[in-house]
Amino acid sequence: MKLSQFRFRLPDELLALEPPHKVFENPDGTTEKVYRRDECRMMVVHRKSQTIEMFEKDEEGNDTEEFIKFRSIIDYFDEGDAIIFNDSKVFPARLYGTKEKTDAKIEVFLLRELNPELRLWDVLVEPARKIRIGNKLFFEEDGPMVAEVIDNTTSRGRTLRFLYDCPHDEFKQELFALGSSPVPRYIIDHRPVTEDDTENFQTIYAQHEGAVTAPASGLHFSRELMKRLEIRGVNFSFITVHCGLGCFDSIEVEDLTKHKMGSEQMIITPEAVKPVNESKANGHHICAVGVTTLRATETAVGTDGMLKEFNGWTNKFIFPPYEFGLADRLIVNFYYSESTMLMATAAFGGYDLIMEAYQKAVDNGYHFGCYGDCMLILDD
Repeated sequence: MKLSQFRFRLPDELLALEPPHKVFENPDGTTEKVYRRDECRMMVVHRKSQTIEMFEKDEEGNDTEEFIKFRSIIDYFDEGDAIIFNDSKVFPARLYGTKEKTDAKIEVFLLRELNPELRLWDVLVEPARKIRIGNKLFFEEDGPMVAEVIDNTTSRGRTLRFLYDCPHDEFKQELFALGSSPVPRYIIDHRPVTEDDTENFQTIYAQHEGAVTAPASGLHFSRELMKRLEIRGVNFSFITVHCGLGCFDSIEVEDLTKHKMGSEQMIITPEAVKPVNESKANGHHICAVGVTTLRATETAVGTDGMLKEFNGWTNKFIFPPYEFGLADRLIVNFYYSESTMLMATAAFGGYDLIMEAYQKAVDNGYHFGCYGDCMLILDD
């Protein structure tokens, strides 16, 4: 398929800058926000019947005027079904420093640690034109955290060596204390990052640190909803995929077969494999939460349709047409025009049906992005 086939107009007002929340006024006149992860809207797409649900039903099965909320997802799962989550944990990857001599403000986005002993990190810098090999960056006015640029990796990419003499654990603690939640650029272009983002931009089941962006389709799950699914008898599987920025890279070619995805580290343990394969063997549904999880499971599925253990990297790029080997259900957010996540969604749900769903989402004011609304794709 062609890049231009995934182009659509997204009004700026449909970008979600915060998760669903309610604002309460305190007796002293101040206000307080209470965030409710599972109260985003959920569009339900049925890929076999080619139908799209947006509204709750009344007792007679007719549409009401109430949009389906994510918390109603429990109604679409039965005992024995399995849901696969990505338990990667986001670290505070965005730092701000100043360049030596000029005091120019520099944004440094940590990508991955290359060498713990030498304190080497792969990063992105902005504005990149000002940062050359040999420059030093200072991250506190009077503090000890200093980094030296030792290599150019891409147009915006650099390798930094942090000049900080202490045990590694202490170094990382100090480094992360200087950082902020790595919410997407479209959010920080409209508002400052807050303490609320530290919690909101993290799934409630995050365990293994290493992601520089949240596995956003999992942000909708609340502890209460997880407990209700558990009580219903739904099996949970937790794999680890350290989400990178590759899925957000602009595609520079019209022919999608020529695009190369960035690699992401993924780990699928025996404990993660067992509940999925048991559900699959017993004829139950398998649901992947997010495109990153979908890419990982498609990397590790065997020819027998069963999930395999895996410890390595994946750069799988999924776009239509694609035959999926494991999951028959998918939970995803609403994504940008021409994004790799939209392409994977269209491969799973069918191009025409998903693009119709996206048009309905725009027409009905659904919110897009990591804090926005979501879609459940069913194989019925």
